[in-house]
Order: sequence, then structure tokens, then C-alpha cells
Amino acid sequence: MPLLDWLNKPASLQIANRVPYRLLESVPELGHGVTPNHNLLIQGDNLDALKALLPLYAGRVKCIYIDPPYNTRSAFEHYDDNLEHSQWLSMMYPRLELLRELLAEDGSLWVSIDDNEGHYLKVMLDEIFGRKNFIANVVWEKKSSPQANAIWLSDSHDHVMVYANNKQVWRPNLLPRSENTDARYSNPDNDSRGVWASSDFTISLTGGQRGEQYAKTGVSDNIYELTTPNGRKLLPPKGRCWGARQERFLELVADNRIWFGESGNNVPRIKKFLSEVQDGLVAKTVWLRSEVGDNQESKREVVKFNDEEIFGTPKPERLIERILHIATNPGDWVLDSFLGSGTTAAVAHKMGRQYIGVEMGDHAVTHCQPRLRKVVDGEQGGISKAVNWQGGGGFTFYRLGATVFDEFGMIDKVIRFPTLAAYIWYLETRTPWQQPDTLSPLLGIHDGTAYYLLYNGILGDRRLQGGNVLTQNVLDGLPAHAGKRVIYGETSRFGVGRLAAEGIVFKQIPYDVRVG
Repeated sequence: MPLLDWLNKPASLQIANRVPYRLLESVPELGHGVTPNHNLLIQGDNLDALKALLPLYAGRVKCIYIDPPYNTRSAFEHYDDNLEHSQWLSMMYPRLELLRELLAEDGSLWVSIDDNEGHYLKVMLDEIFGRKNFIANVVWEKKSSPQANAIWLSDSHDHVMVYANNKQVWRPNLLPRSENTDARYSNPDNDSRGVWASSDFTISLTGGQRGEQYAKTGVSDNIYELTTPNGRKLLPPKGRCWGARQERFLELVADNRIWFGESGNNVPRIKKFLSEVQDGLVAKTVWLRSEVGDNQESKREVVKFNDEEIFGTPKPERLIERILHIATNPGDWVLDSFLGSGTTAAVAHKMGRQYIGVEMGDHAVTHCQPRLRKVVDGEQGGISKAVNWQGGGGFTFYRLGATVFDEFGMIDKVIRFPTLAAYIWYLETRTPWQQPDTLSPLLGIHDGTAYYLLYNGILGDRRLQGGNVLTQNVLDGLPAHAGKRVIYGETSRFGVGRLAAEGIVFKQIPYDVRVG
């Protein structure tokens, strides 16, 4: 598979591993609504935030939508959108790597982009997610009219790149049927099965399995003369055959599933009943502004919660609603690490999804927080009426705190047992840790191996080194496990031979905690 290369690419491939884990510190006065809740609004650099989320959310996020800076070399208030091409690629690569780790096996990634970097982004995503997991390039009509000052062509669309974490298991939801799509169904013959629409009863002989067979043999069982109810003799048009063999055709006629027109003399068409079609429509790859909104609609939505500093490139709520409808179900986790004006979180909240939004700088407070506060209180803009949003729920506001290790390479004193337990469990198993109601030195069992953590007085002994040192008494008090045991602690009183005899791998804190 061709790979994309750029200046400083080797260094960018190492960034994600070198980013330190940081704590997430709640800011209660900026949260809003019902507590406790699962929704997170995080202020800080998204690279640090994504790394901080891994221990608890790796493999859990069903849908990731991001709208990164487009690198258009134009003024952009909230991001550095004037990066050199290689810098932009180096910025995106480690973030996409971490996003992939957070994505569920049956999850999907959706990335808004324009033509400036879109084609380079496609090759980069092929490299990170695998070309086999590419789903589609959705074209979104973002403008209602041509740009009068355009020198060459007036761009009227953006792209939304769609990738599955695993295309073999990801399945999109169908779009709901509309009055327009159902209007083509009628019942001119008063069929007891209800309204129906007719479709062509012929098949091309130049394509498909039957066409290939006909091209090789010169014959087809689907070419025969039929007679209409009024006695007209018909053969299929040149280059085509009927849609079924003669025996099956006669069965369809007997079942009143063939329509010859009101006169009974037309070329046959097959009836498809509305009651028998699937409950929704497969999404197409061209999304018109009449269906999902445009730039003007999104700016009208944003001005309702901040009319003094309008975010430069918001997306309409209807666009995000379609993405979340296709990619998620109620209760699923949604993540946007370039939250911008807060649209993804607002739509996810109204649609009953759990969400994580990450935004850097002051506008996490000036844009995102006020918008979500109004959503919780029941604001009626955007998709609110369409989804019958009445308010409710809540979100918790976080800022990035201390790193797990201090400047001397020691575990920071502010780190408590659940935090270190989550990091160690993730680093050992690459799965998120499910914190139990009652803390225990036994973090869990994964692939037959039990993992233990002796830290922060978990055994109730708060003396210096008390309970954090592996001794015979401490070992006797640990929850039993018959298989391999990995124990983290400050030190061990057992020698190498004794540890091997007990089936124990001892790892010393902090030296054997490899945070990366």
C-alpha cells in the first residue's frame, strides 16, 4: 500500500507514545445539570486529553467525529489554521493514532475536511486505519450560492471521510423514511396488501451474473415471450432479459405482483409493497444542504448562545444528527476532540448519547460550556424540535491536571489508587479498567493473569511502606488466584526463586510503570 511521506514524519510517529498521561481534574462550578453524569467536557490540548482518556475509555467509543483545522492559510480565530503542510500532517497523525485506540471494535470515525488537505488525509487514514476499513467519502453541500469573488471555481462542498475500526463488524443504521420517499407509493388496483410502487421487470444482459452467463453462452432462461392480460405478445427489449424465469413470472402474476398498467397492456413491472420494504433508507454519499443544513444555518445556531464572538466554521446540528443517527444508538459513546463551538456534544446530548468533548483555549468556557448549559436547560434551537428535546441530564467540566510522573520520574503524590490502577490495567491489558464499588488490590484477571496493585495504603496500612511492600503476610492477605500473578508494589521481600515458585511477576513502583 502506498504510504504518505513528509518532513519530520519519523518524529511524528513517536509522538503518541511519548505524550505523558495526565490527570483530569473536575471543575464543579463549570459543570451543569444532574450529577453524577457520564458526559465530559474537557478544556485542554486534545493530544494530552486523548492520552488521559485511554485508561478508562479505550475501545469504548462508538463514534468519533472531528472537524480539525483545514490548513487553509486563512485567518482563523480559534486554531492555528495557517500551519505548513508538513506541520499539519505531523499534528494530525498522533491524534488519529490515539483516536483509533479509543474507538470500539464496531465503531467508526468521521472527519470533516476540504480539498486543501483532504486527499492527503485520506492516504494518512489508510495508513492508520487500514485501506480495507475505508467506508466512504461523503460530500456535504455547505453553501447555497456561488462565491462571487472566486478566481477559479467556487467551492460549494466539504468532505466527510468515513472509516470503520473494523469494516467487517461495523454496520450503519438506516436513515428514517420521509413523507417524500413514501409519496411514490400508491394503490391503483386496491390491492389488499396496501400501497405499492412498481419497478422495472427487466435486467441488463451486459452486467451481473446473468449477463455474464448470457455473454458466454448466448442463451438465457429469462428470455421468453409473454402475454399481457389483454393478449399483447412481448419479448424483453434488446440487450435485456426479464427479471425472472418464466415459471417464476407466472407465480408472480398469480400472486398479483406484476403490474401491466391500468389498461393491462403495458410492459410488465414488478410491485413492491411499502409494508414489505426495510424500515429505512441506506444513506447516500451526497448530502444536500436541504437535508442536513449549511454554513449559514450553523452560524444562526451558534449566534443564539454567543453573539459577541461567533465561531468561524461551525457545523449545522442537522449534519451531526445524521452522522450520529447512522453511526450510533442511544446510550453509545460519542467523542469529538476538536469540539469547536460544541455542536457534536449538543447534538449527542439531545439524541441521548453519552459524549466526550475536548476543546482548547478559553472558548471551551466561552462557547462550549454555555451551549451545553442551555441544552441541559432545554433550548429549542437546531434539532431540538425534530427530536422532541425538552431538556435534562448534565455534563461535568474537566481541565488537564498533573502528569502521572513528576519532574524527577516519581509518581506524583496527588495520584490516588484508582488513578494508578486504571493506568496500570490499561498498560498491561490495553483495555479500560472498570472500577469496582469496593476497591481491592486485585485489579482484575485478564487472559488468565491476575493483576494486583499495592499502593496508597490499599490494604489499610498507612505507615511508610506499610502494605505497599510484598511480604508473606501481605501475600497471604491478597485475593487468591491459581494462575500467573503480576504484582505492582514499592518493593518485594521475596527473592527471584521464591517469586518464580509462587508464579509471581513483581514490578516495582515507579520504575516498572512504563507510562507510554
